[in-house]
Amino acid sequence: MERRMNLPKGPDTLCFDKDEFMKEDFDVDHFVSDCRKHVPLEELRDDLELYYKLLKTAMVELINKDYADFVNLSTNLVGMDKALNQLSVPLGQLREEFLRIAGITAMLQQSLEGLLLEGLQASDVDIIRHCLRTYATIDKTRDAEALVGQVLVKPYMDQVIIEQIVDSHPSGLRIMYNKLLEFVPHHCRLLKEVTGGAISSEKGNTVPGYDFLVNSVWPEIVRGLEENLPSLFNPGNPDAFHEKYSISMDFVRTFERQCGSQASVRRLRAHPAYHSFNNKWNLPVYFQIRFREIAGSLEAALTDVLEDAPAGSSYCLLASHRTWSSLQRCWSEHMFLPALVHRLWRFTLQVLARYSVFVNELLLRPISNESAKDIKKPLVTSSKDPSVTHGNNEDQGSGPSETKPVTFISSTQLICVVADLDRLQEQLPELLETIKPKLEMIGFKNFSSISAALEDSRLSLSACVPALSGRIIQDLSESCFSYLKSALEVPRLYRRTNKEVPTTASLYVDSALKPLRQLQSGLRNRLRHTLMQQWLEGALSESTHKYYETVSDVLHSVKKMEESLKRLKQARKTTPANPSESSGGGMSDDDKIRLQLALDVKYLGEQIQKLGLQTKDIKSFLALTELVASAKDPATAEQP
Repeated sequence: MERRMNLPKGPDTLCFDKDEFMKEDFDVDHFVSDCRKHVPLEELRDDLELYYKLLKTAMVELINKDYADFVNLSTNLVGMDKALNQLSVPLGQLREEFLRIAGITAMLQQSLEGLLLEGLQASDVDIIRHCLRTYATIDKTRDAEALVGQVLVKPYMDQVIIEQIVDSHPSGLRIMYNKLLEFVPHHCRLLKEVTGGAISSEKGNTVPGYDFLVNSVWPEIVRGLEENLPSLFNPGNPDAFHEKYSISMDFVRTFERQCGSQASVRRLRAHPAYHSFNNKWNLPVYFQIRFREIAGSLEAALTDVLEDAPAGSSYCLLASHRTWSSLQRCWSEHMFLPALVHRLWRFTLQVLARYSVFVNELLLRPISNESAKDIKKPLVTSSKDPSVTHGNNEDQGSGPSETKPVTFISSTQLICVVADLDRLQEQLPELLETIKPKLEMIGFKNFSSISAALEDSRLSLSACVPALSGRIIQDLSESCFSYLKSALEVPRLYRRTNKEVPTTASLYVDSALKPLRQLQSGLRNRLRHTLMQQWLEGALSESTHKYYETVSDVLHSVKKMEESLKRLKQARKTTPANPSESSGGGMSDDDKIRLQLALDVKYLGEQIQKLGLQTKDIKSFLALTELVASAKDPATAEQP
């Protein structure tokens, strides 16, 4: 029974089970994916580092435990010199016999080389078969393969792999590779037939043990490419590098199909020349160039100045448009390479995290009432008096004045950010569907971990929305109330002005609703209906509550003024004409004020319904309606 290694016990606070490492089906991806469901990645890293130190300590203790056995090893070898001396004579005789056989083998091999080349030139299958069997008998199959590579393959490759010819045609590289692929059917047909590498080979008549495509053709192809076409592997021009690499990998896959068997393909992939060819492609440098291109373009858009997205984009802001285009570009056919999947996936998560940080930074900016065009340039405020800065600089030994840029953001831009966040979250499943086939190309199937990581990114983006919505509601509410507070001016319009009885609402009510109408009409197609309704209800609830307090103060002031005039009248016991009282049976100024406010509130309710909202959902609106109704009814009841 196989003995299982006992790992040292770690502290109980570890977030993982140490025995997981000893399971035959242990998989790193599954291990990390399972652990990250319970603890953050930082805690997992700290626990792994702690357990690693415990393992090192245990290993040192194990070595110290068996140290005595190592020291006593030399004692157990006493007397071995005499036994070895007795073997020296027969070993010397054996060496002489071996040299004599080696000489005979060399002479035979020299004759075989000439005979094999003669058979290849004459396309004589019998000679080729006889020579290959003889090579196999003297255990020189690799020499036969090397001979074919040097004499038959190398001259052809040197004639085909020429840099000037490749550069002279737009499809020069593909044409060259097609000519290389033609070598096998045209020049290796007999060798494949004799060695069993062809479909038409007769099993009883084949010579096993050879693989000329792997050991003769492929090494010469790689040598020719490395020596005659060094610019092939240059990553300086990423677009050209991507095209060359893709064409070259297509060539490798086609060459593998010519091998004829899975065993031959495995031998090819294990060959040093195969690894040399793959290692020549400096994929990390290519990725770094692409990384700088995309990251630089993205950072150029994530600046203090929020530019509009280009025409036709599904996003409002350039920063959001550039983020999505960066994600798309990572997995596009013109950039993606299967060998860079892990780097591209990490870069994808970095792009999403960078955009999330950018949005959170926008939350720190003060809101400007100016239009987006007017806040393109950030304001710069100085901590020193301007007169000192522009005056005599001789006494300013402390250096130039400290400046601090203050960058504003408009409510419209905040709304655009939320709309873009919504759009980006909607498109993440589309991104996942783009990524899946790319992962399948490398045999990756743990899509649940990929989905979970993207969901984490989505939740990070979604977490920004409540704070953004709160600031938008606050700004809309302040914009609305900046007009609704004009209700304070209503008494001035009617007191002692002999103005007509009001029949329509005041203009300030329409002005107060203008920001909400602009929001509804301008971004109807970019925002979720429920989110827009939430903003409208929130803004109207806050501004209506303040409006209620304002109207209440006005009505209370009117009431106090009315009562004061009545007391003054009684004190004087006279009946002079009073502008606040009705004259000739008309409505008094105070009643006109009450009626005007009632008309304003009624109109406000009508406009709220036109926005698609219900007045019952607007906090304080019912109380406001009751307030102006109770103040207006006595006034209307007194009319003849």
